[in-house]
Amino acid sequence: MSARHAATGPAGGAPSGAAPDGLLARLGTLFRTTAFKLSLAYLLVFAAFAFFALGYVAWNARRVLDDQIVSTIEAEINGLSDQYASGGIRRLVSVVERRSREPGASLYLVTTPAGEHVVGNVESLPPGTLAEPGQTETAYSRVGDGDRLDHRAIVRIFTLPGGFRLLVGRDVEERDRLRAVIGRAFAWSLMLVVGLGFLGSWFIAQRVLKRVDHMTEITRGIMAGDLDGRLALAGTGDELDRLASNLNAMLDRIGELMRGMREVSDNIAHDLKTPLTRLRNKADAALRDGRDPDALRAALEANIEESDNLIRVFNALLMIARLEAGNAREGLADFDAGAVALEVAELYEAVAEERGIAVTAEVEDGLVLHGSRELIGQAVANLIDNALKYGAKAAEAKAAGAVAAETGTAGAGAPDLTVSVSARREGGDVVLIVADRGEGIPASDRGRVLERFVRLETARTRPGFGLGLSLVNAVARLHQGSFALEDNAPGLRAVLRLPALRDAAA
Repeated sequence: MSARHAATGPAGGAPSGAAPDGLLARLGTLFRTTAFKLSLAYLLVFAAFAFFALGYVAWNARRVLDDQIVSTIEAEINGLSDQYASGGIRRLVSVVERRSREPGASLYLVTTPAGEHVVGNVESLPPGTLAEPGQTETAYSRVGDGDRLDHRAIVRIFTLPGGFRLLVGRDVEERDRLRAVIGRAFAWSLMLVVGLGFLGSWFIAQRVLKRVDHMTEITRGIMAGDLDGRLALAGTGDELDRLASNLNAMLDRIGELMRGMREVSDNIAHDLKTPLTRLRNKADAALRDGRDPDALRAALEANIEESDNLIRVFNALLMIARLEAGNAREGLADFDAGAVALEVAELYEAVAEERGIAVTAEVEDGLVLHGSRELIGQAVANLIDNALKYGAKAAEAKAAGAVAAETGTAGAGAPDLTVSVSARREGGDVVLIVADRGEGIPASDRGRVLERFVRLETARTRPGFGLGLSLVNAVARLHQGSFALEDNAPGLRAVLRLPALRDAAA
């Protein structure tokens, strides 16, 4: 019993105080958000605008009322002047006496030259007021109020012929009441604007903070190793949605690179194991049968050849990794892609002739690209090398057809042994095409062969490591282009599409 009491007694006071601390921390986080600060800044600007707008309305309303009062006074003075002109002082006193008895805000007073009250509804004025003709705003007391100057009015004083003074005015109590009403409305409006603005700022910041907290939670999971996590999109298309979309695209790209690294590791473990084992076996055999110098020399030469192949593989892997990481942009310049394709095609003519294959080139002028001349040349060389390598079976078929012709068993016709290289402009792109008449690649495998170390069963007996097309694809991506394999009916058509330089004509 005592233990339970200790848990909920004074020692347990900390949990009860944790909620206010947590709320203060939450509010502190909320007030530090950019959304709250921006909303508060907009609130201050809008409050200042409302202050000046309402102030202008109040000032303008008072000015309009003052002008209206002055206009009324002027109209009454003109009327009284006409009465004085037509009937003299007696007529004026009679009219003023009658108007003074009427209820309203109008004020009248007629005095003698000595300042003695003759007629009117004004009891008293501050000393010296009647001595200054013209318009003024002054305090006054009505008849029956005594000498208490409890009211204010706008009055006009002028001297009549004979020294008599006439005062015509209008009480400003209505104006002051209206000004008080406007003042209260002004204060309440500002309070309402500030209150609603603060609540709006809190709501916006809370909503933004909720989304940011969700993004933070997802990113923490990603940093912990969950690379499949993605930021949720609200569907509003706002800046947070755009940020989340770009981050998701970045995570997708990172995921692709991570999968590529895993695939490279697996492929290296599988595809390089065989040449390394062969290298070791040859070295072991040379040690066992090392009595013959010629055998030792042949073994060393074979080991050197295997080592060179392995070095080429690692160089190709490093080049692909650099291209996919975008680290090969230091040597970019403007060059003619057509001239590069033509030069590479001419280099392979001698090799093609030895295999009984003809290489043709059809190149347009002015195919200017901005990129790496060496990488584009390497990509075209890889495509031509593949076309020659896998078009060799067609050469064998031709040879078999020639033998059959001599023996009278020839087929319907000899196969086409041409590898065509073309470069042309299509819209805003430069298109480099290498086509052969070999066996081709099935449509289901054309995407897979662009991956590293992927070799189809029909290509297992031929030299190579399955990195040539991967390098071409990486070069295309580095230049913001695309690479695709198409059917050449029969054979394969490799299409490298790259964005042309916009000011190529100049």
